Amino acid sequence: MLPASSTTNKPSNPLQRPRRLRRTATLRRMVRENTLTVDDLIYPMFVTEGEAQLVEIASMPGCYRYSLDLLLKEIAEVSELGINAMPTAVNYALFPVIPENKKDDTGTQSYNPEGLVQQTVKAIKQAIPEIVVITDVALDPFTTHGHDGLVDENGTILNDPTVEVLVKMALSQAAAGADFVAPSDMMDGRVGAIRKALDAEGYINVGILAYSAKYASAYYGPFRDALDSAPKFGDKKTYQMDAANAREALKEIELDIAEGADIIMVKPALAYLDIICRVKSATNLPVAAYNVSGEYAMIKAAAQMGWIDEKQVILESLTSMKRAGADLILTYFAKEVALMLM
Repeated sequence: MLPASSTTNKPSNPLQRPRRLRRTATLRRMVRENTLTVDDLIYPMFVTEGEAQLVEIASMPGCYRYSLDLLLKEIAEVSELGINAMPTAVNYALFPVIPENKKDDTGTQSYNPEGLVQQTVKAIKQAIPEIVVITDVALDPFTTHGHDGLVDENGTILNDPTVEVLVKMALSQAAAGADFVAPSDMMDGRVGAIRKALDAEGYINVGILAYSAKYASAYYGPFRDALDSAPKFGDKKTYQMDAANAREALKEIELDIAEGADIIMVKPALAYLDIICRVKSATNLPVAAYNVSGEYAMIKAAAQMGWIDEKQVILESLTSMKRAGADLILTYFAKEVALMLM
């Protein structure tokens, strides 16, 4: 090791020394370009029927299926961490676990005014009115076949008939008190149809968070385990996007914006940071990114093996999404991150 004098007395005399701004933690914070806060987070939660039900999802350690009574308790607890809608906001995205005996080929339970999602939204808004609740609009949790749309006798996913059902679903969620409906199905024209129907029924203040660039990804496996919603045949590649495409994402977001989307989203996030960046450059609307179940599960698995520093990898991963351009991040790490940032 060279003596200190030899390194300080014989400088190479560069005019710029970027390391000056990295010298201390205070300096690094002062010039930090992106800062992750609880305001950036949306907490996806799984709700199931019954009472006193708390079932851990095997492929998503630390995530649970909650019955409504325990879901309300969890939301109240998490809201104390600043994960709510005021003034430091994290919102809640709800995903239902539907029993097999309530599924059918056309997903009729999806728009039942007394259905699981609708009752859950009503209960949350009654208990904590200021919470922003986002509801998923897609048929896969409600159908026997596990696809996001209606299916004909040849196994083809039908677009326009599906949109008609999605409109009914969105209206029922709005009537229950949802602040945002989030069509995640990737049917053509569904954002415009939902916006038109919401406005016609007087729900002009209900927003649309559109899954605008949702890819046919292998990262969704644990989520489908959580909802028991994996497709029973084929795959979703005729309606979700090809993972090799980037320009197509810009086409999709342009269409959704024209149809009335309030927020647009890229899903998944980590393998699609380039898409988030392109989308952010192409619009002035808020951009959301979905830190999906497979991304969550990989970090949890590696941490359990002792291969990574879990806390630092979580924060680095979410910060990368914000750096790429995400204004909002849906993440199952929301509660953990809120505790880290306290």
